[in-house]
Amino acid sequence: MFGTTELIIILVIVIVIFGASRLPQIGKGLGEGIKNFRSGVKEAPEIDVTPSQDEAGSKD
Repeated sequence: MFGTTELIIILVIVIVIFGASRLPQIGKGLGEGIKNFRSGVKEAPEIDVTPSQDEAGSKD
C-alpha cells in the first residue's frame, strides 16, 4: 500500500501542519475513533431475512 518513504513524508507533513505538541491529542482521538467504530460494527444487530409464515403462504 504505502512504502516507508511515503509514510515518512506524510508524518513530516502532519508534524509541520499540526505541530509536535498536538500529535498525542490527534493520535488519541484517532485511536478512540477506530475503537468506537470496531465496537459499533461488532454490536450491529443481526437482520433476519427469512420469510415469515404469512408471507410464504400468501403467494398466488
